[in-house]
Amino acid sequence: MNILTLYSPFIKFFRSRRMRLFQLLMNPQSGQRILDVGGYHWFWSQVEYKNQIVCLNLHLPKLSEPLPPQITYVQGDGRCLPYGNAEYDIVFSNSVIEHLGNYEDQKRFAAEVRRVGKSYWVQTPSRWFLLEPHLITPLIHYLPKAIQKYLLRWCTVWGLITRPRRDQIDKFLAEVRLLTEREMRELFPEARILSEHFLGFKKSFIAVKTEREANNRSDRCGT
Repeated sequence: MNILTLYSPFIKFFRSRRMRLFQLLMNPQSGQRILDVGGYHWFWSQVEYKNQIVCLNLHLPKLSEPLPPQITYVQGDGRCLPYGNAEYDIVFSNSVIEHLGNYEDQKRFAAEVRRVGKSYWVQTPSRWFLLEPHLITPLIHYLPKAIQKYLLRWCTVWGLITRPRRDQIDKFLAEVRLLTEREMRELFPEARILSEHFLGFKKSFIAVKTEREANNRSDRCGT
């Protein structure tokens, strides 16, 4: 069994609810341009947009069928976006920033989102939610990574289903760094930080800025 198959009912539920909130708060207008940093075309399949949506990724996916006409892919790095200041009406990112490995790269990512987007929407899982969302296992993400390294294979749902090799475990531990609410406020100081709740706990955070013009933008890639 693929772990996404096991998790898909929850993903669909939260994603559908999240996109309804996105539509309500961001209210994308026909003709506005949306940049999805780290996203894929199937994420947008649940909703019908007349906007042009650019999905930017380090590695482009292999496509088995034609893309919807409003979606295009570009190859790029979210830490150094190849666009000018305020070039996109909305910059969108869903469950990406936690995969950058360290706080310095997360700061670069956040700065680029704030620079390129007139408005933005950035979602990420909460570090303080009891269940680690990638491993589908409670509490393990609170342990030191040196201990997690020996537990991921046999003591997590992810490990038992995918049976990862040692290099895959090392890659996961080097890549995933969950954020706290305080860190999200530091990364996106002018944004509202919304919380998604599940069973009374904060499951994830969304940094939302809906103003049309962003202030105090940095130069491209900090140069």
